[in-house]
Amino acid sequence: MRTVTLGKTGITTPQNAFGALPVQRVDFATSDKLLRRAFEGGMTFFDTARAYTDSEEKLASAFRGMRDEVTISTKTMAKTPEDFWDQLETSLRMLQTDHIDLYQFHCINEVWRPGDGSGMYECMLEAREQGKILHFGVTAHKIQVAFDAVESDLYETMQFPLSYLSGQREEELVHACEAHNMGFIAMKGVAGGLITNARAAMAYMAQFPGVVPIWGVQREEELEEWLSFMDETPALDTETAAFIAKEREELQGEFCRGCGYCMPCPQGIQINQCARMALLARRAPKELWWGEGVKAEMDKIPTCIECGVCASRCPYSLDVPNLLKRNYADYQRILAADGNVAEVAMRP
Repeated sequence: MRTVTLGKTGITTPQNAFGALPVQRVDFATSDKLLRRAFEGGMTFFDTARAYTDSEEKLASAFRGMRDEVTISTKTMAKTPEDFWDQLETSLRMLQTDHIDLYQFHCINEVWRPGDGSGMYECMLEAREQGKILHFGVTAHKIQVAFDAVESDLYETMQFPLSYLSGQREEELVHACEAHNMGFIAMKGVAGGLITNARAAMAYMAQFPGVVPIWGVQREEELEEWLSFMDETPALDTETAAFIAKEREELQGEFCRGCGYCMPCPQGIQINQCARMALLARRAPKELWWGEGVKAEMDKIPTCIECGVCASRCPYSLDVPNLLKRNYADYQRILAADGNVAEVAMRP
């Protein structure tokens, strides 16, 4: 397994890191077990966020007494200096630490700069001067905003979605980060669950020597597969490249990544699942997507009032209401073919 240095931060980590968003969905005993096993298996970089409910607390619980042995990155969605300091102090308290290795502006829509009147960039500088953070960067979902941040040369790291379903622009962003000596942290390496071949996902990442993928893990069997790559990192060979090409042909394009920034929906539609349900139903184990609970959620789609709020929030500029409708009709067809529904008509 390659060791990566995150740009000018000097932070080093195996090219195989832990994304701690999913641990908010499990109890403390389970998260302790997962996080400690990840460390024992060779992972040293752990990424969380203030927005991930109790994820920071769970990192603190798992790594109590071994703070200097792990690298912790977290994030703030603050938009004002007052909220910045409040969230930073909360993160320090939840993580039970006096410093954060990498602090990131979370899901930026603009690039804060010195003297722009917001005071936000100055907050990062002051927090670093106080020793409360050691390095700082940004996370983004909008590609042009990401390029603007890279070209500003103001930040040390970029966290952006990257997987083998990504396009040319995303790969250009990786190379831009290399040119600016900016660390690249790859989120959504399995495209929100659409990618089910871990070996292919890892092989794709391994071709970029400066990229650190953070895999979202909440089950032991998933973690063990990622850890197995520490000793034998998959190569992007001819067979794997052909598999990825086939996957891209089937999935690349306008699909929901499941980030959830479009929510909440005024009609209670679980958009980040329903807008990609037809794809998930074809790729995931049947028992996960054929239950009555899933059908009940999908049956909320016809109640959409097309208010447009979800589309305005989508960082990928998707036409979310139409995407929901198409997924509903497709899902109905899948169920009909499986014998689970009698009709295949889109409800009025």
